[in-house]
Amino acid sequence: METTADFNRRGADDLDMAASRKAIHYYPLIRHADLCEETKHECVEIIVASCEKFPSNHEAAAKQIKETLDKRCGPSWHCVVGETFALEISYETKNIIYMFLNSNLGVCAWKCS
Repeated sequence: METTADFNRRGADDLDMAASRKAIHYYPLIRHADLCEETKHECVEIIVASCEKFPSNHEAAAKQIKETLDKRCGPSWHCVVGETFALEISYETKNIIYMFLNSNLGVCAWKCS
């Protein structure tokens, strides 16, 4: 027969297991990158720096990412920053990165002429 204490203990264990299955990450998680390694590292640095500079202003972060990528990697970069968005885009081969920061902030930057 199960006592209340046993049930409560089992319930707490179930919650601990559920929490451990939920992946929370605080590092940049690259979901897709079609870039050379050097450019990929540069893009990650630019994106992280911009999102840290503007943590609650996604529009300003996207603008800074776009302008910095245009200067460093040549023109016609585009950028989307947000917690909920969907995309269907065309891009130049070897010129896209899609990543997450702080578990919920998505960033997609791509070059299109």
